[in-house]
Amino acid sequence: MAQAGVGVDMLEISRMERVMRRHPRFLQKVFSPEEIQFCEHTDRPARHFAERMAARGAVLRALGATPADGACILDVTVSSVPGERPRANLSGKAQQLAHQRGVQEIALSLSFTGDVAVANAVAMTRESRPRQERKPDPKAELRATFRQARSVLDELERREDQK
Repeated sequence: MAQAGVGVDMLEISRMERVMRRHPRFLQKVFSPEEIQFCEHTDRPARHFAERMAARGAVLRALGATPADGACILDVTVSSVPGERPRANLSGKAQQLAHQRGVQEIALSLSFTGDVAVANAVAMTRESRPRQERKPDPKAELRATFRQARSVLDELERREDQK
């Protein structure tokens, strides 16, 4: 049975700030245009870039990826739509690995403190997804109630006949 994988990663925001200052082309090499657009239009771009970098590591850990698998941080991007949860997008070896392991969805949570960006990822398979509760069928419930009532009446008649 396939199980959910869980991954966590953290990155110091100051480290991302240093990399951005020292290597101006780093962002274009590592992040998608969508990620760059989103992060650069925030009050603290380095914090958002750090969250996305941490998310990539968390997703790869949730997938159980190892260096031998060939999946890398460039195979994961993060989509952000205002009012919605961030979403992990997979490509290349990460996508292949997810498919091989039966991963249907990756739940992603991004957070930060003043100094650290944190990401949690859960790679969910069909077997590990929360089960939806079945809604009761009113007709089936009514039939069951009638069966119970009939059973009680039958028992009462049987006792009456024994007297």
